[in-house]
This record gives sequence, C-alpha cells and structure tokens, in this order.
Amino acid sequence: MEKELIGNAIKASFFKLDPRVMVKNPIMFIVEIGFALTLLLAFIPSAFGSSEVNVWFNLTVSLILLFTVLFANFAEALAEGRGMAQANSLKNSKKEMTANKLKPNGEIEKTDSASLRKGDIVVVSQGEFIPGDGEIISGLASVDESAITGESAPVIKEAGGDFNSVTGGTKVVSDQIKVRITSEPGESFLDKMISLVEGAQRQKTPNEIALNTVLTSLTLIFMIVVVTLPLFTNYLGFELEIPVLIALLVCLIPTTIGGLLSAIGIAGMDRVTQFNVIAMSGKAVEAAGDINTIILDKTGTITFGNRMASEFIPAGNHAMQDFAQWTAISSLEDETPEGRSVLELLKKKQLSYQTDIAIGGTFIEFKAETRMSGMDLADGSVVRKGAVDAVKKWVISQGGTIPSDLDKKTDEISKAGGTPLAVAMNDQIFGLIYLKDTVKPGMKERFDKLRSMGIKTVMCTGDNPLTAATIAKEAGVDEFIAECKPEDKIEVIKYEQSQGKLVAMTGDGTNDAPALAQADVGLAMNSGTAAAKEAANMVDLDSNPTKIIEVVSIGKQLLMTRGALTTFSIANDIAKYFAIIPAMFMLAIPEMNVLNIMRLDSPISAVLSALIFNAIIIPVLIPLAMKGVSYKPMSSNALLSRNLLIYGLGGVLVPFIGIKGIDVVLAMIL
Repeated sequence: MEKELIGNAIKASFFKLDPRVMVKNPIMFIVEIGFALTLLLAFIPSAFGSSEVNVWFNLTVSLILLFTVLFANFAEALAEGRGMAQANSLKNSKKEMTANKLKPNGEIEKTDSASLRKGDIVVVSQGEFIPGDGEIISGLASVDESAITGESAPVIKEAGGDFNSVTGGTKVVSDQIKVRITSEPGESFLDKMISLVEGAQRQKTPNEIALNTVLTSLTLIFMIVVVTLPLFTNYLGFELEIPVLIALLVCLIPTTIGGLLSAIGIAGMDRVTQFNVIAMSGKAVEAAGDINTIILDKTGTITFGNRMASEFIPAGNHAMQDFAQWTAISSLEDETPEGRSVLELLKKKQLSYQTDIAIGGTFIEFKAETRMSGMDLADGSVVRKGAVDAVKKWVISQGGTIPSDLDKKTDEISKAGGTPLAVAMNDQIFGLIYLKDTVKPGMKERFDKLRSMGIKTVMCTGDNPLTAATIAKEAGVDEFIAECKPEDKIEVIKYEQSQGKLVAMTGDGTNDAPALAQADVGLAMNSGTAAAKEAANMVDLDSNPTKIIEVVSIGKQLLMTRGALTTFSIANDIAKYFAIIPAMFMLAIPEMNVLNIMRLDSPISAVLSALIFNAIIIPVLIPLAMKGVSYKPMSSNALLSRNLLIYGLGGVLVPFIGIKGIDVVLAMIL
C-alpha cells in the first residue's frame, strides 16, 4: 500500500471508465450505464418525464454509481499496479550489456548484447554480466543470481548435466565460462518474466470464465425483472422513477464480486511471484489449488544431484586419522562436487590433516581411462582416489595387497545405494569414501505437510530399486518408481490423470521436459535446463522443488478467496433487498412496510443507504481480495462449513448493520 502505488491506481481507475474497457466486465458496465442515465436525468429531467424535485436525488444516485465503478476499477488497478512494480524491479536487471562474442576463428569481438542471436557463443569472465539466456558449454563458475531470484548466495554453474543453464542479467563472480546463447532478443526468460508479471498475457481461467458467465446470467435475469417491473406497478396505479429502478438493479446484481473478481485473479498470480515463482498463466495457479498428486524427479529435485561424501570407512588395520590424512591430500585440489564434499565432511567430523605434505606436489586430474585422481607428492609418494576396482589394480601393480574386508565393505555401500571410492597411498588402500546423492534438508517435513493436504507424492528416478528405496525412505515420499525413463514419467502422469486427478510435476533436466509439459502444473527449477523451463507452466527462481507446497497453498487460497467473496456478495444482497424493495412500494402499498425490518427512516434514505453500502463495501474488501483468505489444510466439508459460517452469515449480518448505520447518518442530514 505504497503512496505511489495507490496514486497510480486512482489515476488508472478514471482511465478504465472508457466504455471499451468497461464492457469487458459486464456487471460494472451496466453500473456505468446506470451512472450515465441518472446523470442525464439530473440535468435534463424532462427528457425522461422526471420531476424537477428529484434532480438532487438523481444526481446523488449518479455520484454513488460513479464511485461504485471507480472503486471496482481501483481494486483491479491496484492489483495490476503491484504486478507493474514487480516488473519494474525486474527491468532494472535487464540492462544493455557488452558481450564478448567468440568468432569462428577464435577471436573475441566486443558487441552489444542486443545484437546476440541464438547459437552465438560468448565468453563471460569474473565480474561480468551474462548477456543473455544460455547454456554453459565450457568451464565452471560461481554465478550471482540475486537480481533474478533475490537470493544473495551465489550458485555454482558448470558445463554438462542439468546445472548448465544461465539467465541473462546475472553476474559471474568467479572463474570464466563459455556460454551458448539459447534465445533471440526480446525472448529471454527475463523478458517473459516482465511480460507475465505486468499481466499483459493474463487470461481468465476456466473457473473464472464460468463464474463470470453465471454472474452475467444473473445480471441479465435481474435486468429483465427490473425492465418489466413498471408494467406491474402501472397496473397497481403508481409509477417508479427511473433512478429508483436503476438503484434496484444495481442492488440486485452481484456488483461486489463483479468488482473484485479480476483483482482476485491478478492478485493470485502476484502472490505466486512474491514466492519467487513465475506462473505462465492464471490457469496454472488455479489448477495448483486442486492438485491430487505430485510427481518429483529425484536428481537435483529431492536430492542435491551431485554425489556427496557422507561417511569415511577405514579398511584393514588402518586408523581413521591416517585414512583421513590421505583422503584430504587426494582431495585438496579436486574441484569437483565430490572432492569439495570430502573436505567439508572432514571438517564436519573434526578430522584434522596436514596440508603442508602436499606442498610441491602435482595434482593428477581424473581421467576416464584411469578412473582415478590424486596427488604425486614431492617426496615421491603417490596418493590416489577413485573407483574401487581401478584403485585395486593400481595398488597390485605397485606390489601391494588388498585389505581382506575391502570387498565386503564395498558391497555394503553399493547395496545401500551409495558409490564407494577407494583411497590409496603407494601400495596400501587405507579405506573407502561413501558417496551418496544426499537428500536436501527439510524434505521429509515438507512431504509430511503435503500429505496432510491430501496430496500424494511420487518420486521418479533412474536409480536401481535398492538405491531408489533408500532415497524414498529418507525423503519420506509416498511412492517411488525406480529405473524410470522419460516416457515412464509421462505414463505415470497420464495414469493419474485418467483417474480424474490433477497432477503436478517438478523437475530440472531436459529429460523432465516431456513430463513437465504433460502435467497440469509443471514447475521447473530455474537452475535447470532451458528445455525444462520452456516445457513448464511455472518456473521456481529459487530452484526449491518443495516450493510446490506454497504454489498449492496459493492455488487453494485463490479458489477459497473467490468462493468466499462470491458467497459474501450474494449473501449481502439479502439485506439490500430488505432495504430497497419496501422503500419502493411502501408509499403505494402501506402493507409493504412490514418488510422494513431495519426500520429505515424514509424511502429516499433507504435507497441511498443501500446504494452507498453497495459502493463502499468494494474498497473495504480490497485488502482481503489482494491478500487472500487464509488457507489451513482441512476437509472439503469443514472448509464449506467454515466458508458459509464466516462469509455467508457475515454477508447477511454486515449489510444490515452497515445500511442501518448509513441510514441514521442520512436521516440527520436529510
């Protein structure tokens, strides 16, 4: 509720009075027509046979109807304004940059980022901004994505695998990478984000269209009632003024929800954006509210995606401290995720080691032929780390022997779903490093929450059944599918959909793209590949797969908010009927006064009170429409009962109190 945001929304409220804009909202368009007619009656009463005495009444009704329309426009403009503010902050990230374009002859050419085309290769060094969306084809770098995600911690991006996607406007904070541009100018992920957040491509969802149809039908029915009403009153011997008929129509039609419906939908998409999730359509947000099953890819989604050291297992008669020493030496200059995780685990387990032993040594990088890496020390000693069978052959070639318990411990690690790495120094194997794809922290608690919401979780992985079962148990998912191929994921989604369920899918790899496209809600990780992000209808900028919980909650909140305000809108019409209908007829039919249960002062004050309440209830409900009704996991029956009690009963009682209060004030003025 910033001053600038409100100011812009007020201005937009008047611009939206354009009939070409208002016609898109039939209910409020009818109110605007009512405003025009009553305004005309106020200045040219004779044109419609109205008496001069009612000029002030006509003008008052006209002003009230104008404010009713303006308040509805303000609600929509305020919701749009929030999206525009978010878009402007994103635009600050989209700036013209100089790109180091790699020419075919190997030379680097300085060029404007706007001139880059799909397929161009650029070199980005430390301190430079990535000039466009792309995929890393060479190198590894730490990338600051705070301009896009809001997260201050840099992320590691490297060539190959599912973490090679980079976004234009992000900054390289270390090392150097070569990037192949994957988007044409104006079609980058940031461009799409800005367009979506601004709401330029927002389309009404199926439920919203259906509700609009119902509300429009009700409006047409009440129009027919009001138009034919003078025929009956003329038969009874009295005439109803046109402004009174217009006031009756405005009070009969569901103006409250009609004025807030668009704002509710826009605000729903904005709330998703506040969680750093970009929704490609309102339909995706709405569908999230009805999700029954979530399919999750394991690698990079439930787990970190890189094998990490989780345990050190000495072999033979070697002590843990000796094993830790040579394990550290073998990993000091190993910049792979596995190598870094070894040093982190040593630190975590408080296992000390001497780094000066490695001074003057030569690091031996991992090679596919040897399947080992390590260090050749200055004193002639040789340290190796790698696949168990490769290290065993190497030790035997050095004249050494294999510890008797090595094979048994290797099998135990493999059966548990892990990967064993052997560490050797000269002719001795000191032990095994237990590598496993580590489950991300807090996953089990998040899946428990999904379960309480009635949502089933299914993990898909290409791992063998034993490894899959281990990860599934640790993560706490309901079901898992092992040795899963891309087509298997689609079949799972189709099967669930054939059971009448709505399915969500989270993933980050190119192999996830077909399933993301098939799912009702496809949530791609921003750290994933361009193909995954293109196939999905939502992108999580934080690359947190459990963000689907927030997305589902917001979807349910959107549906609840729309239902609650529709219930309130229809319920408060009851009070308006009791205010305006007796006022219209009590002079000609005194017996109608028995319906004046609110004991309103006069027919004029009754009509004006109902109209004023009808207008001011819209801005009063704007905060609720923008923030949304709070969501708590509960059954559908409990939710319906709560909705009817709060918004149904409240929708009946609040107007009685409000209209009576306004009538008391008007009675003193009149």
